[in-house]
Amino acid sequence: MNPDLDRLQPYPFERLRALMEGARPPAGLDHIPLSIGEPRHPTPTFITEAVLSHLHGLSAYPLTKGMPELRQAIAAWLERRFRLGESAVDPETQVLPVNGTREALFAFAQAVVERGSDAAVLMPNPFYQIYEGAALLAGAGPVYLNCTDDTGHPDFDTVDEATWRRCRLLYLCSPHNPTGAVVPEETLVKLMELADRHDFVIAADECYSEIHFDEANPPVGLLQAAIHAGRHDFRRCVVFHSLSKRSNAPGLRSGFVAGDAKILASFLRYRTYHGCAMPVHHQAASRLAWEDEAHVVENRAEYRRKFDAVLEILDGCLEVARPEAGFYLWARVPGSDERFARGLFEQRNVTVLPGSYLSREADGVNPGAGRVRMALVAPLDECVDAAKRIRDYMKTL
Repeated sequence: MNPDLDRLQPYPFERLRALMEGARPPAGLDHIPLSIGEPRHPTPTFITEAVLSHLHGLSAYPLTKGMPELRQAIAAWLERRFRLGESAVDPETQVLPVNGTREALFAFAQAVVERGSDAAVLMPNPFYQIYEGAALLAGAGPVYLNCTDDTGHPDFDTVDEATWRRCRLLYLCSPHNPTGAVVPEETLVKLMELADRHDFVIAADECYSEIHFDEANPPVGLLQAAIHAGRHDFRRCVVFHSLSKRSNAPGLRSGFVAGDAKILASFLRYRTYHGCAMPVHHQAASRLAWEDEAHVVENRAEYRRKFDAVLEILDGCLEVARPEAGFYLWARVPGSDERFARGLFEQRNVTVLPGSYLSREADGVNPGAGRVRMALVAPLDECVDAAKRIRDYMKTL
């Protein structure tokens, strides 16, 4: 077996199950899970119908590169959403559909990381654990960049030159899971300059970019910053987007990678061998989803209603604030995050994820310790009920 498999750490939800073992919540309270970021709003009907109406495509192998119509729809969406300008994205060379960004984020490191004893993959800390696993299986060492309490993302100015020289790949997550912080455009430009200087690739996970609270000021994206910096070829820049959060379609397993054409050509070659083409009926539904914005606007409105209601209930009893984007609350709790999470489950039958499960110790601290992540994905009434239970639980501490 590949010895690097032994370096993979248990997934956060595996650790959560172990933490809750033996706990007996009150039988009279229904369970409300806030621990996993799985959207629970209904998938738009037109997406479901498109899947069903294109099942005749099962008789043919799909292309790894995807249908031209889907790539064109994605390129047009990028140009509209991030104000890139007409024809800024070439659907033929700068867009690649993928079966969800989890698969693509992992595979990307296998394709672009040049193996070596000092190869490093940098990532925010806390982080999506796929980044770490991707680095380890690519033969590189993960480097964890602690997110600061002030900004919710790493202070990249504190990274030394030796670390940047070792860097082969930098994972960004903006808006960030779990803090909800958005990396400012000026920081993205600095990172592109560092990538040029030290010859590494920037992989920007932007899967939460379409869940935000100010319709007039959506989160900035890496390709948007590249265009403003005059990098019209998106050199060294690749972004990852998904329909899971944007369109409440996690079961569709549909997303895309876009950016530097040279990098994507190599990634396409890797994926051709990997055998991961998106089914035709999923591609047809995905094209319609990227072309429609009305359902996304309503989706954001529903999340705003939930954040408004939950934060009003938790005000004054828990240290928590509205994020810039995303559907998580990143709350500071009294004492141990594990003890808080188990106690909340035992006493109120609400599940949250200990923040330390999303982080690694770096520079002597675990930046997730003493926090919990709460995903406001359940229906509004369940989120309100959960917030009231959390408020009551806080009174017992």
